[in-house]
Amino acid sequence: MDQATQRALASKGGKAAHEKGVAHTWTPEEARDAARAAGVIVSRDREYMARIGRKGGLAVSANREHMADIGRLGGHAVARDREHMTKIGRKGGLRKATPQGEETPA
Repeated sequence: MDQATQRALASKGGKAAHEKGVAHTWTPEEARDAARAAGVIVSRDREYMARIGRKGGLAVSANREHMADIGRLGGHAVARDREHMTKIGRKGGLRKATPQGEETPA
């Protein structure tokens, strides 16, 4: 039996079970456990996980407005860290003196 025929029969059987009131109804706990088990199985395939991670990363990074928002949020978080800002300010703002006494940008 091909996959399309099998799906059609399964669909008819499910609809009939619901009409009779004998279909299985998932509890939130059963659904959560089933999803967790499926996630464990899928995550074992490292190549697949890497592929979907790259696909998601490409999709997100294609949205320039979203990436700008992330950058602004990151900048705000970093800016609140005064010690870090002091360090990077010194690195970027210091000038080095040459042996002749002239200043050059760091």
